[in-house]
Amino acid sequence: MDRREFLGAMAAAPLAMRSQPAEPLRRTFEIITRVDLDGARGRTIAWIPLPLGRWHRAPYQDSSSHSTGGNTSQSRLENVQGALVRVAEWAAPEATPWFSVTYTVTTTNHRVALDDRKPVAQPANLSDYLKPTRLIPTDGIVRETALAITRPHGTQLARARAIYDWIVEHTVRDPEVKGCGLGDIRWMLETRNLSGKCADLNALFVGLARAAGLPARDLYGLRVAPSQQFPSLGRTAPDVTTAQHCRAEVWVTNIGWIPVDPADVRKLILEERPGTSPLDDPYVAKVRNTLFGSWEMNWIAYNDAHDVVLPGATGAPLPFLMYPQAEVAGVRRDSLDPQRFRYTITAREV
Repeated sequence: MDRREFLGAMAAAPLAMRSQPAEPLRRTFEIITRVDLDGARGRTIAWIPLPLGRWHRAPYQDSSSHSTGGNTSQSRLENVQGALVRVAEWAAPEATPWFSVTYTVTTTNHRVALDDRKPVAQPANLSDYLKPTRLIPTDGIVRETALAITRPHGTQLARARAIYDWIVEHTVRDPEVKGCGLGDIRWMLETRNLSGKCADLNALFVGLARAAGLPARDLYGLRVAPSQQFPSLGRTAPDVTTAQHCRAEVWVTNIGWIPVDPADVRKLILEERPGTSPLDDPYVAKVRNTLFGSWEMNWIAYNDAHDVVLPGATGAPLPFLMYPQAEVAGVRRDSLDPQRFRYTITAREV
């Protein structure tokens, strides 16, 4: 182990040595998503993403049932490339089409012991998380950058940490980016514009990890409550319509899926510690170590799908599915403009 690898391992050590709580905190949230498609004429269809739980069990989250309301002609549940989606259709609406989905999610704060090496069952579909997507390629400049970052590091864990640290040190959160960003990582590297929001910065982590031979995935979801650790990394109001947030995971043999979120490190720096040398701040070091190996579950996950083909849609595939979607007479509404779309999302702890 060389000096850089040793320092990387030591940086992760404070997190790794924390003991697991005897009874992890469990929290249950009720989330209501409602769409009101004003001015709709002709065939109208809406898609509302639902949380992980029915087809994809996760150690940090469970969701098993939901209810619906509205004046739809029909609605159905679909598994779209692993994403659970409620689809609502109106053949020829006379009144304003509206549809709502209410669901509950129980979460548990999630921490992986990075020093606990033991055999871990490998998922059957693990190779899927090495494949490129339309906006997350693994060749060219992405692979060149990944190899340059990881070449000095021998172990999978050290390579994963090196990519995480590189993201934290070389990117910037851009508050002017619409929504959560797009995640076009080749463009980011070729233009050297390493700024954006979570769907950009965490996609860059996923792409670099995959290009370095480490299975990785984005988890697209929603902040639903205040943070008990870092004020900028939560949502305090019941209205969470614009609280979408994606996180990431990377697979390391004999550890399993490791939760990471370098994008939230940059968010905290921007909102809580702006300055000339924020990476030297002990508070920033704390969040940096915390978010390599653990997640505070004031957030829920929807899915890890990419290049999503919505059932019954006429528009193009989506790079990912994190927002409500709708088409009216074949025209896709702007999911990043909830006021014009119109949709609302509310959350409360129960």
